[in-house]
Amino acid sequence: MLSKFLLVDKAILPSYYEKVIEAKALLSSGKVKDVSEAAKAVGISRSTYYKYKDYVFPIGEGAEERKAVVSMTLSHKAGLLGEVLGELSTQGVNILTINQNPPVNSRAHVVISMDISKVVGDSDVLIKSLSQIPGVSHVKLIAIE
Repeated sequence: MLSKFLLVDKAILPSYYEKVIEAKALLSSGKVKDVSEAAKAVGISRSTYYKYKDYVFPIGEGAEERKAVVSMTLSHKAGLLGEVLGELSTQGVNILTINQNPPVNSRAHVVISMDISKVVGDSDVLIKSLSQIPGVSHVKLIAIE
């Protein structure tokens, strides 16, 4: 399976990609107070900023820590959550939070937020490995950054 990410020299990309990165840097540094001000400072529209902000990053950004949120349904079986956590640990995941609802009709909904910066491979492999654990169903990647 091919990765959905590419490493591309910015020389061949439209300049607004780099300007989105500049706007993000201005916002995170606190030099500007909002997106409108950041977009104006770098010379792009707010819509351009919002369209690309979640898709362009400088090399290395997010490499220190990437976060993901996964939702799943677990059978009400002793040790199943521990098995899920063991699989995540095997994959190199660092757990940030776990939210588990009480079981209803012998099924519990669980949402786990995690640091996936040490995971080898893409998120599809991680989701598939969780789906293959007996008693785990409806595994879904809710968010990734």
